[in-house]
Amino acid sequence: MDNTPLVLVDGSSYLFRAFHALPPLTTSRGEPSGAIFGVVNMLRKLIAEHPPERLAVVFDAPGRTFRDDLYPAYKANRPAMPAELAAQIEPLHNLVRAMGLPLVMVDGVEADDVIATFATQARAQGLATVIVTGDKDFAQLVDERITLLDTMKNVTMDREGVIAKFGVPPERIVDYLALMGDSVDNVPGVPGVGPKTAVKWLVEYGSLDELIGRVTEVKGKAGENLRAALPHLALARQLVTVRCDVALPVGLADLHPQPPDATALKEWFQRLEFRTWLNELLKSQAAALPVADLFPLASSSSTLATPETVAATKREEPLPAPTRHYQTVWTVEALEVWMGRLTAAKLFAFDTETTELDYIRARIVGVSFAVEAGEAAYIPLAHLDPNAPIQLDRDQVLARLKPLLEDPGHAKLGHNLKYDMNVLANHGIRLAGIRHDSMLESYVLDSTATRHDLDALVLKFLGERTIHYEDVAGKGAKQISFDQVPIDRAAEYAAEDADISLRLHHQFWPRLNADERQRELYETVEVPLIPVLSRMERNGILIDSAALRTQSRELAVRLFKLEKTCHRLAGCVFNLSSPKQIQEILFERMKLPIHERTPTGQPSTAESVLEQLAAEYELPRLLLTHRGLAKLRSTYTERLPEQVSTTTGRVHTSFHQAVAATGRLSSSDPNLQNIPIRTPEGRRIRTAFIAPPGYQLLSADYSQIELRIMAHLSGDPGLVAAFAAGRDVHRATAAEVFGVPLENVSDEQRRSAKAINFGLLYGMSAFGLARQLGIDRGSAQRYVDLYFVRYVGVRRFMDDIRAMARKHGFVETLYGRRLYLPEINSRNRQRREYAERTAINAPMQGTAADIIKRAMIRVDYWLEEMGVKARMVLQVHDELVLEVAEEEVQMVGEQVRAIMASAAQLAVPLEVDVGVGRNWEAAH
Repeated sequence: MDNTPLVLVDGSSYLFRAFHALPPLTTSRGEPSGAIFGVVNMLRKLIAEHPPERLAVVFDAPGRTFRDDLYPAYKANRPAMPAELAAQIEPLHNLVRAMGLPLVMVDGVEADDVIATFATQARAQGLATVIVTGDKDFAQLVDERITLLDTMKNVTMDREGVIAKFGVPPERIVDYLALMGDSVDNVPGVPGVGPKTAVKWLVEYGSLDELIGRVTEVKGKAGENLRAALPHLALARQLVTVRCDVALPVGLADLHPQPPDATALKEWFQRLEFRTWLNELLKSQAAALPVADLFPLASSSSTLATPETVAATKREEPLPAPTRHYQTVWTVEALEVWMGRLTAAKLFAFDTETTELDYIRARIVGVSFAVEAGEAAYIPLAHLDPNAPIQLDRDQVLARLKPLLEDPGHAKLGHNLKYDMNVLANHGIRLAGIRHDSMLESYVLDSTATRHDLDALVLKFLGERTIHYEDVAGKGAKQISFDQVPIDRAAEYAAEDADISLRLHHQFWPRLNADERQRELYETVEVPLIPVLSRMERNGILIDSAALRTQSRELAVRLFKLEKTCHRLAGCVFNLSSPKQIQEILFERMKLPIHERTPTGQPSTAESVLEQLAAEYELPRLLLTHRGLAKLRSTYTERLPEQVSTTTGRVHTSFHQAVAATGRLSSSDPNLQNIPIRTPEGRRIRTAFIAPPGYQLLSADYSQIELRIMAHLSGDPGLVAAFAAGRDVHRATAAEVFGVPLENVSDEQRRSAKAINFGLLYGMSAFGLARQLGIDRGSAQRYVDLYFVRYVGVRRFMDDIRAMARKHGFVETLYGRRLYLPEINSRNRQRREYAERTAINAPMQGTAADIIKRAMIRVDYWLEEMGVKARMVLQVHDELVLEVAEEEVQMVGEQVRAIMASAAQLAVPLEVDVGVGRNWEAAH
């Protein structure tokens, strides 16, 4: 044998550590996967950093061991293995075997004993052994040929390391463990003896045997406890000693990793939804690679795969992959052939390749089409490729395509067609006839199941790996723009995008078409919204950059003063942006009470913690103020002027349809939906969003829409009557809850009722309500109880929706949008209760999102048809913002109010508040 070390992995130890250390991850079927992910991740890292010649992954075998026979109470204190952990053992074993790694279990002993026996055999043959574990019991084995490696802590331990950590050498570890006992394994030790006393005795007396022989010399209570423990110390020593003589089913010569089983790995990665690892496996395109090659890890800081926590939904088998026939179009004749095919097709897929992602500045580099699965074409138009044939003229090709692309009678398909629509508009083409969008098909089918980008969907639903943009354009600072990509590489990538969009549509559409409500939501809301959002994005909004810069300077002065005040209160200079330094100041220097701890056991400095402390202490209150103002300055007053387009002089956000699980739109680059309005500083930022000369900003905002939806869905007579009569619902709730006439409700009672009304929509507990209102928990619970006594229908609705979610695994909005809840039946109470709160809120928030989307489509249609001098520029949850010519403000306001109010027919009227002003804040 050569001198490469034997690597022995304590699989059982890592399985438990991963289960308790990682988030409770599950697959789309609710199958737990977090512990499996953690162990496999550790094995990947180990193999990458220490490529082994000999290796075994050792697990505990099920059933009793010899220690149970020695001491029936052994490990009796341990709770039963959680079902979520037990369910992961067999899949993990199968996955380890699929990786080609020897896996060993021996009945009647623990993994520790198997590992100790292997290590002892290796030492006898002159081999070094590395034991990969976090278990302190293995320290007894360490010598010149056996070391320990804890990959989770990145710590290697040799003989000197054992002495430094425990205070005694490896040959005294058994005595050390016997004296202390082990409460986890229920090993009896000497009462009151911890590490310090155990080390002190062993250093003074040399060994446990010598200590027992001179037990009368030990004085005080410790001596009494030691003498009382003498009858069971021999048993304790036997229990903590690992066996080195186990009859093993395999020898050292058998512990060589084998080539991985790529087929089995693919099946397990698909089942467990380890998407990035599946991607790597498919990319390797080999069934027998060295383990370190098949599981690459660039560095210990690399971003690794994270299994997705996805909703419970029916998983369809992928359609068979067609043979690919991709064509690059170089000539007018070839273009005309494809024009004929596109014109004759009932539906064709379409995609653009562009110079950049900014849809305002992007220019077309090439276009691709597909009419049948596996058949696609790419027309290069503006590549800077000196080695390629002459490309067709971009303007001429786009002019030839324009009638087809603008014809609403020719059905088009794409993936995130809103982007393509924006880019085509830069070339004077108004895309029409959008029939399908595979991104939105996936989103409507299951908003929470996965990311909805093309690469993720192909991997999940077709089991294939696409050509990624980075594959053709590079990564990071070396990434080139698409017009610099050689055409031979660009063509397959671009044609594949169109082809894959079509194939995904063939996968999704039958499922959508089979559910009438989901199909209707897709066809009447999501798809028609694409051109609406495209117009809004291209409209953009005008901002007053000078005003924002003034605000930024003023915020900088305030932040400086706040920082000096915080330093004075703390008694020292510290970094207000450093959680570690804040932790030291608040909890070590100032000794403030610790309300929560981080997963690593450190006192938390999260915003919720600081809010609790701020009620009593000034420094946490000022820290919160500083955080809020610093975020305003960095995100808005400093950043927004930099995001003004040099092309239009306006700010252009991107609205995303396929991000928020509940159906709400989200906004990015910049995010204009999260500008805070509860503080004067946040509201002041809105004053910098202005109308151009001759125009006003008009804000149309649904009033209490989620409460109105609750009244409709619950049918509660009290809520319905309050809204139907046009009463102040919070005042009406206060009258009901506090048992006072409507006219006698105080402002404080109304504030409490408002907190209850909105809190219950979001599943707020009595504890949360108490914190919000600044009252004791008992009083808050009485408020909640009174509310449900008065509003019985609301309680019944909440009970029914939770029951429905538990039965079906999802809840629905009024228009059939589904939100899957894989944790609704979880045995973990926190996860289950979070899912229950989501089950209550999602139908309200999702229905509100559906309603405003319907309203946006109708408002946009009216504006286009009537030729009104107005345009939508923003959507923020329940609010629409329009730029309107001053002479048409009144007419547009009335019409928009009417359209929005009629966007849904509920049991209670929808009310819309309309405001007008020169800036957004004044209008709102």
